[in-house]
Amino acid sequence: MLLYAAPLLTFRRVVRKGNVEEFSCVPYILALFNCLLYTWYGLPVVSSGWENFPVSTINGLGIVLEITFISIYIWRYRFALQLVLPVLTFFGVTACFSSFLIHTHHMRKVVVGSVGLVASISMYSSPMVAAKQVITTKSVEFMPFYLALWMVYGLLGKDLFLASPNFVGCPMGILQLVLYCMYRRSDEAPGKPHDIEQENGLKVVTVHPQEITGRKPEAQK
Repeated sequence: MLLYAAPLLTFRRVVRKGNVEEFSCVPYILALFNCLLYTWYGLPVVSSGWENFPVSTINGLGIVLEITFISIYIWRYRFALQLVLPVLTFFGVTACFSSFLIHTHHMRKVVVGSVGLVASISMYSSPMVAAKQVITTKSVEFMPFYLALWMVYGLLGKDLFLASPNFVGCPMGILQLVLYCMYRRSDEAPGKPHDIEQENGLKVVTVHPQEITGRKPEAQK
């Protein structure tokens, strides 16, 4: 739940400023795809009974949150809808295929779990689309930062389709941590007088009294 709710802080800023700035919508679209697949994976249609009930409930909450985040993008920029539609179509095809063409729970889990595996790895890797910007600007301001450990849940339940993505997710999370620690101080450093990073776009210039009067400072006695 904390994994999917983490962007709330980002979107609080987006709503306050009325602008998505340089934040990418790709991580949230991939997270929606991941949530859709694993909600389906946890339902009795795919799993045996309610053995994966926590998977369905938590990813169901994730669907609500991701739709909310993506709606803010679509409200500001219509092009985001063009990225969402293929994801919804692909999920629909996967759900229909697993429901009507496969007749055993085991094979349904294999098919849906395999697609979910790719979606989950993509979700964990998606924040790295901002890595180039982070390195170039030496700022983590527009890098979504979150890390989860679903691997523990998957290993305890002996479900590799839940555990495997996190073998990739953990190293990616560690890499995000490294970038975050490297460039976080750059964001926290106090601005210099000549910096042009004011929100109103004005340049701050320091003028000494001597420059106004045209006189040189007298030597100290």
